[in-house]
Amino acid sequence: MSRNLGSGISAAALATAQEAAGQGVLPGLRASQLGDSASADSIARLNREANTIQDPATIKLLNKAIIAVQRGEYALAEKTALKALKKNERAGPAWHVLAVAREKLGDFASSMHCYDAALKLLPDEAAVAGDLGRLAFRMEMPEIAAKLFMHSLNANPNSLEATNNLACALRDLNQESAAIDILKPAIQANPTQPVLWNTLGTVMCSLGEGRTAVTFFDEVLRLAPQFGKGLHNRAFARLDLGDVEGALADCDAGILVADSSEDLAAMSFARSTILLALGRVTEGWAAYSARLSTELGGVPNYQFPVKRWTPDQGFAGKRLLVVAEQGLGDEVMFANTLPDVAEALGPDGALSILVERRLVPLFERSFPQAQVAVHRTVSYQGHIYRDAPFIEDWSGIDCWVPMGSLLETLRPSVEAFPKRERFLTPDPDRVAHWKKVLEDAPPGPKVGLLWKSLKLNAERARLFSPFELWEPVLKTPGVSFINLQYGDCDEEIAYAREQLGVEIWTPPGIDLKQDLDDVAALSCALDLVIGFSNATINLAGACGAPIWMLTGAASWTRLGSDHSPWYPQCRCFIAPDYDDWRPIMADVADALADFAK
Repeated sequence: MSRNLGSGISAAALATAQEAAGQGVLPGLRASQLGDSASADSIARLNREANTIQDPATIKLLNKAIIAVQRGEYALAEKTALKALKKNERAGPAWHVLAVAREKLGDFASSMHCYDAALKLLPDEAAVAGDLGRLAFRMEMPEIAAKLFMHSLNANPNSLEATNNLACALRDLNQESAAIDILKPAIQANPTQPVLWNTLGTVMCSLGEGRTAVTFFDEVLRLAPQFGKGLHNRAFARLDLGDVEGALADCDAGILVADSSEDLAAMSFARSTILLALGRVTEGWAAYSARLSTELGGVPNYQFPVKRWTPDQGFAGKRLLVVAEQGLGDEVMFANTLPDVAEALGPDGALSILVERRLVPLFERSFPQAQVAVHRTVSYQGHIYRDAPFIEDWSGIDCWVPMGSLLETLRPSVEAFPKRERFLTPDPDRVAHWKKVLEDAPPGPKVGLLWKSLKLNAERARLFSPFELWEPVLKTPGVSFINLQYGDCDEEIAYAREQLGVEIWTPPGIDLKQDLDDVAALSCALDLVIGFSNATINLAGACGAPIWMLTGAASWTRLGSDHSPWYPQCRCFIAPDYDDWRPIMADVADALADFAK
């Protein structure tokens, strides 16, 4: 990046990042971003910047604003920096102080624009680039963050902060090799820096190399036994290896030494899923409320003009609004409880349901007695909000509840999950339509395939096998493979055709990402659906389609069992770890050969 180029943050890029927010959060690794825009070093830097201003009145205002930042009085700092900018709108230091104040106030979107202005006006871009890079990373804009960290590192090649932060961004861009290349020489030169070992461990986790990651996290904790992020991350490496008890011990220890409210929220959320993975279901659901903490990135503030339902209120006679949450797959999976809710409300109660737009037709058919509407998620000043603009009359609703909060009451154990055939109802006419269309596919049992998720950052990518390892499954004789994979999958389909001689047939006239009601019908027209846990396989399972699901050793959604309580017809293939998917793919291939016979 050349001097005064700016960050390259466009309104479209910012909108994309904000759109991604509110799509659900996953318990995962804790990055070790270094630096703080309001640290002692940063305050000293802001003072040096202020001293470059020629106008005494502007300097006086800036000094007052910087003192306010130092004291944590960020609203006062914002107000005073704005006064300085009113005197001189091209005062780079004032933009920098305003950016810091708004970042600390949680107004991330506006803060980014202020940092961008400072970046263009200040002669020392590197420091501002580091601040802006950390904020971009926090807002899940790793590509922009990586460019800013690279700029900062080029200006200060020995900066551990820039080195570490760039490696974190590269990891999230699935550029693990580049991250390792940056970290290795830094660790060789600074072998006692636990943060660098921690970041390297997260890179190994993203590669699915859990054993190596544990070794690095062990070194982190040898150097810094109270390093909360190291304990948290080792817990996840142990989960990847199936050591759930060890993961819980690390998570509990990490919670005791968490050094920020954000880390504490993330670790508490992780702990709830570890309890569920252990089969401690009642405890797990009680702790699962941690997922709703707005300290977690992407968790919305719910905006409804009625009180929230709690289990002590019961269901009978209530006019209840159930709000879908997390990602699309969770909206479908958690709907497992809705038939029970509808029954428990009784003749004097009423059920309303808010779901993602694409699910409305399916839920309307499945729950004809309910009012089904679309929830809306928006971002404003760096915060996420979810509301219900299409509910015009709230007088018919007593209270609301996040869908996942019903599980503690209705699914307190694995045994409490009903063995019902389905809990969502596909369109029977469309099922018949797709059965007819599938007659044009190659002969043999019709087997739908799903091999990835639309959101595949480095951490999530480890949960999915490389497509090349599907070879023994795809070469199963006598099977007609049907593409159910949403998103861009042309490369994989071409690879199967050209390298393996296998045709994955794509049904005509359907958008596999948008037409979810039709996807549900298509899934039920197939003989079998095989894939990893993503939105579509949850949709197929909820509608009663036969599914084979590939899962990790400690997948929490199995609730400590060897099967899926959510979908009785589901067969689970459980990988011992994420390092080598070949054994599980061989098991699937053998089972599919038997199925095809």
